[in-house]
Amino acid sequence: MSDMTYVRKGFGLKAEVQDTLAADYTGQLVDMLRAQDYTLHAGQTTVRLAKEFGFCYGVERAVDYAYQTRRKFPGKRIFLAGEIIHNPHVNAKLREMGVVFLSASGKGFDYAPVEPADVVILPAFGVTIQDFQTLRELGCVVVDTTCGSVLNVWKRVEVYARDGFTSLIHGKFYHEETRATASQVEKYRGGQYIVVRDMVEAELVMDYIEAKAGKPTPRPPLSRADFLEKFAKAASDHFDPDLHLDRIGVANQTTMLARESLAIGAAVGDAMARAYGDVHRSEHFRTFDTICSATQDRQDAVVELLAEPLDLMVVVGGYNSSNTISLAALCGEQVPTYHIADPDEIDVEANAVRVRRVGPHHHEDEIANWLPTSGPLRVGITAGASTPNNKIGQAVARVFAIRGERVDTSL
Repeated sequence: MSDMTYVRKGFGLKAEVQDTLAADYTGQLVDMLRAQDYTLHAGQTTVRLAKEFGFCYGVERAVDYAYQTRRKFPGKRIFLAGEIIHNPHVNAKLREMGVVFLSASGKGFDYAPVEPADVVILPAFGVTIQDFQTLRELGCVVVDTTCGSVLNVWKRVEVYARDGFTSLIHGKFYHEETRATASQVEKYRGGQYIVVRDMVEAELVMDYIEAKAGKPTPRPPLSRADFLEKFAKAASDHFDPDLHLDRIGVANQTTMLARESLAIGAAVGDAMARAYGDVHRSEHFRTFDTICSATQDRQDAVVELLAEPLDLMVVVGGYNSSNTISLAALCGEQVPTYHIADPDEIDVEANAVRVRRVGPHHHEDEIANWLPTSGPLRVGITAGASTPNNKIGQAVARVFAIRGERVDTSL
């Protein structure tokens, strides 16, 4: 792509769109919480906000560039590959601005509607090598908002493939970011990857490695056929566990639970040492922590908040937001946790809330009388990296409204 058709640093229109962004996404209650040591009291109700929450730099940049793109090309058709971020409110705003969302088709997006005169925005998650090549051939203007933390993982996976290592990626094989990351191995002939969702799936890989070396395993290992069936959607097209688990480099989707990513990396390395010895591990295994700093900071802030006495946690963010799901999982280990996509999920009049249940089944449910209406109540709140401040503030306001408490909004 020429410099005229590929844009990665915006259009220099940040000042022009700043007022619109502020009107759409800032929140007074959040400012108040910050100013008062992240705490608001009213009557018998206390709300504590985690000290790191909401929009991260990568998300702010992606949304900013999307708004700049609309300002730069008022007369052009603008398409977006998937969702800019995993937040329903932000994506709805872009639709209102006339941005057309392209749907996924197989392993990529359906670019059939796109013509050379159009503009395509790439989301913060990035797109696959195949998607990028398709856009290159179309010759349209491409505005790339891929997060820098994601690009760092891509570089790591690319190096693994260059050096003949299979990338073992802790992530969700269907997630846009993980699909884009996995595709980086295709820059080198014979590049391979396998995606594990959690430690349970990582253990299947470890058992296979140790069994192939003739070592005893804590669980019956999968046969080759069963292994290939299990990871059919989560491995490269020509992946062979008998060939491609000899040299492994660990990476991860940037928004996963950090402690689990680190644990998986350490466990896989230990399994290789048990199978073939420490020398083999040192030469055939690599691992790096590729969790982004914003994800880590938000998880650390939740751990700090949970050290205080709380009656419940509210986590605000899209139901398909991986980093929000990780926050909800952390909270759910210690206190009743309510993961809501948007403050509209809280019905003040009925004292009901629609939530995404914390756990492996990911179903949504409506809960009646979720807040006690009398007596002391301590509520913690946090939000995923794709949640704007105004939505956090609206959730706080609805908690106080259910309790019949009035918040003094004068700073």
